[in-house]
Amino acid sequence: MRSPAPRALLTTAAVAVSLAAADTYVVVLALTDMMRGVGVGIDSLQRATPIISGFLLGYVAVLPLVGRVADLVDRQRVLLACLVVFVVGSAVTALAAELPVLVAGRVVQGAGGGGLVPATLAIVAELWPADRRGVPLGVVGAVQELGSVLGPVLGALVLVVADWRAIFWVNAALGAVLAGAVVVTGGGAVPRPRPAVAALSAAAAATGVLALAAPAALVTSVSLGLPFVPLGDTSSRLATPIGVAGAVLLFAALAVGGRGAWDLLRRADLLGALLLGGALGCVVLTFAAAEPETEIVGPLGLALLPLAVLLAVAYAVHHRRAAAPLVPRGLVRGRLVWALVVSLLVGVALVAVVVDVPLLARLVHTSDQTEAALVLVRFLVAVPIGALAGGWALRLLGNGVVAATGLAATAVGLAVMSTWGRGSLDEASSTAVLALTGLGIGLALAPVNDAALAGAAHDAHGTASALVVVSRMVGMVVGVALLTAIGLHQYYIAVAALPDPTDVEALQDAAVLQVAWVFRGAAVAAGLGALASLALGVRRRPGVAHPATTFGL
Repeated sequence: MRSPAPRALLTTAAVAVSLAAADTYVVVLALTDMMRGVGVGIDSLQRATPIISGFLLGYVAVLPLVGRVADLVDRQRVLLACLVVFVVGSAVTALAAELPVLVAGRVVQGAGGGGLVPATLAIVAELWPADRRGVPLGVVGAVQELGSVLGPVLGALVLVVADWRAIFWVNAALGAVLAGAVVVTGGGAVPRPRPAVAALSAAAAATGVLALAAPAALVTSVSLGLPFVPLGDTSSRLATPIGVAGAVLLFAALAVGGRGAWDLLRRADLLGALLLGGALGCVVLTFAAAEPETEIVGPLGLALLPLAVLLAVAYAVHHRRAAAPLVPRGLVRGRLVWALVVSLLVGVALVAVVVDVPLLARLVHTSDQTEAALVLVRFLVAVPIGALAGGWALRLLGNGVVAATGLAATAVGLAVMSTWGRGSLDEASSTAVLALTGLGIGLALAPVNDAALAGAAHDAHGTASALVVVSRMVGMVVGVALLTAIGLHQYYIAVAALPDPTDVEALQDAAVLQVAWVFRGAAVAAGLGALASLALGVRRRPGVAHPATTFGL
């Protein structure tokens, strides 16, 4: 077995992480076309919410399991498996002709994309010594944030020359190329399935593609169209003889070749993953399905939040009793605890800017939604630059110093943003403030990941990395709800005090006040994050002997 090529492998994994991050936002401009493509009218926009939240659900729910699996087997193989899942999800999304299939494809995409992050961070921990991980971790953080900038841009470019389905075919093609690059750069032996499993998998894939694509030449053929005739009263393309055959072939392939995978999942604590992933999924759906400008929780929140609590309690009981729990006992302590706290607060600060800067722009700068979103680019471009700078700074400074400096700058930027009103975004200083805020958040990314990896044993790096990402995502979805609650409360107080409730300008000022309170709350979160960051260590850790010290970076 060849040795991995660290720089090439890191580049491949980083591009994959960026691709997955871009997919979170790639549907922004294509959403209405996607709705029409699956028969959902523009007047039923609320039905399209799962297209976005489904990806986020898959992304977050699998993180703990993938992180644990990455600690049990070769991490390059985990990266490869996640890319395969991402490719499958992309293909299903591209072929979808009905909303449930489209949402299922997005969930599978998210599951594959979410698993890439902890696997990549664990690979960095494996191939670089503790005192030289800063720049590689900065690269991972930078490309992850760069994806959020490039996602809408790439989607727009594809839509210029093709329809929305081409976006996901491009994703599938890029994912397949990256999977091949992982094989070449990873140095590990590629697992070869048994001939029977390979044949069943190929047959299932071909049959599934035919069922979802439903080529007109076959469907309308008198002699060849029978397998495409829906069963019963349904109109679903999957509820057809060929769709059923594809499902049977898929289950057969899993039954014949999945024994090793099931053994691995049992070792990784599948039950614990289902309980913890279910709790996280309920939290994500509760808040991600809400409209942040008008409501705090989504329409199913009253049912999902109690279920999340029950699942979390069940996991806690299971964790105490399991011989080898999903999150190894004793892992969440010391610097890892503080890394999780800081990561959560970074998520709160980040989501406040991402959600409320475009809202503020629509209130005081422009009525055009696209132009309002472009204001956010001033912030988003600065985040990956800050991430690279933060990784480089770890060569000279401790994790706590770098992260605290970044979050203190973010707190200052958010505090200034809370004073903005009419005309503020027209001033050149607004660009500087947004850039400062983005640089500050970026600076904190590598130190947090580095501290989490340093606080975990080698055989728990994948789990620790997953927990950091989960903490940040929870901070984002819950943070936007809590900050919105604060802002809406102040909005309603301001509206109640208006002498003329129909005064448009006064109502607009009240909405600006709501945004200001969101920024104030986020500034507090960033300030608390800066203080908590000091617990990550203010001194640079000395170098240690490591076989990868010649790999550079």
